[in-house]
Amino acid sequence: MASQKQATAEARPTECTQFLIPVRDTLDILSGKWKLPILGSLMFGKKRFKAMERDIPKITARMLSKELKELEDNELITRTVYDTKPVTVEYELTPYGKSLDKVLMEMKTWGEQHRKRIMRKR
Repeated sequence: MASQKQATAEARPTECTQFLIPVRDTLDILSGKWKLPILGSLMFGKKRFKAMERDIPKITARMLSKELKELEDNELITRTVYDTKPVTVEYELTPYGKSLDKVLMEMKTWGEQHRKRIMRKR
């Protein structure tokens, strides 16, 4: 039994690398202060730019615009422009973006548990 634990504790470099590469890829796409809050906001449905600005405290219009473009480039959201006067633009999660729902919900659950744990210690 001890040798089995030892073998598990000493993961082979290829196993570790095969685990870390996709994690790094995920972090590269979702990194930064704003992408996860933007995705979280869009989990609740289509949103216009100003609505997202209101949902996400302290984000600037410039940063929101930049992050939306990156999320669109990574096919996580779509931007739809309607031919109205003035022009209406809506953002929503793509089906691919919706595949992050479980990840975001797990992060929310973990964050709630962590907050409770830390607050108990204070």
